[in-house]
Amino acid sequence: MNSAIPDSAPASSQSIAYPLDEFYARSGLNLPPLDQIDGEAMPEPYKSLLVHERDMTSTLENFHKAGIHLRLVSRRQQSDEYFREVVLVLDGSEKPVEFGAIRINLALFPPDARAAILEERYPLGHLLKDFAIEYQSRPKAFLRLASDKTINEFLKLSGAHRLYGRRNTLLNPAGEALADIVEILPPAS
Repeated sequence: MNSAIPDSAPASSQSIAYPLDEFYARSGLNLPPLDQIDGEAMPEPYKSLLVHERDMTSTLENFHKAGIHLRLVSRRQQSDEYFREVVLVLDGSEKPVEFGAIRINLALFPPDARAAILEERYPLGHLLKDFAIEYQSRPKAFLRLASDKTINEFLKLSGAHRLYGRRNTLLNPAGEALADIVEILPPAS
């Protein structure tokens, strides 16, 4: 199933690019060309890294055999809705291993976990594990996109690249959305 997102698409929690589309719109930028693809059609190693129902933090840490922390790109908070745009980087080398945008419902987290989220040091997947928060990962779409100047800057790339990612929702046991996430991986090296 291929469905391109028009440049002028409004940011909506139903969009396959949400909440990344919201960050782009707030910056006055158009999303790069992006298509939804079937997870089975995704090439390796992206298929193994993206087509699953686990969190990306532990998946990337296992793949790269290193811990991960986040580098904040931008953030905003509206009541209990906390939005951030981040680059996940490897501990030590600072190599970027994911660019993403996330909307987190802070009201669904205990106070100590909420405080850790707002410290902006570790990815949400890391904190879910640390605070033993039960969740389900439910990918909504698998993505193929062209890198643009913004993504190239954050992932330390130059030139044009075909990238892969996913739109995911993390749910608590009651079925409430803890977070909506777009996760984009750099080219495999």
